[in-house]
Amino acid sequence: MNAIAQEKARFDTRISLEQKTLFERAALLGGYRNLTDFVVATVQSKAKEIIEESEKILVSEKDKELFFEALMNSPIPNESLKAAKEKYDNLISA
Repeated sequence: MNAIAQEKARFDTRISLEQKTLFERAALLGGYRNLTDFVVATVQSKAKEIIEESEKILVSEKDKELFFEALMNSPIPNESLKAAKEKYDNLISA
């Protein structure tokens, strides 16, 4: 046996005969060894897609919160920022 053995878990489900026939046909056309390989590969791919999309949304929401917080509660400008603004104003008005 492998030094790094993966833990296995079982997943049982009931599907209609029509679904089973459809899935078996797709597995065959897709070049999968059997229905189980097809189902596992397809579900795993879809699960990763859903998780990635969810994580993008969460990151996006966090970014919005940080941006809003920075706008609403921005720190008082320091001397360096004030000097940069004055330099910018002079360039624009020239």
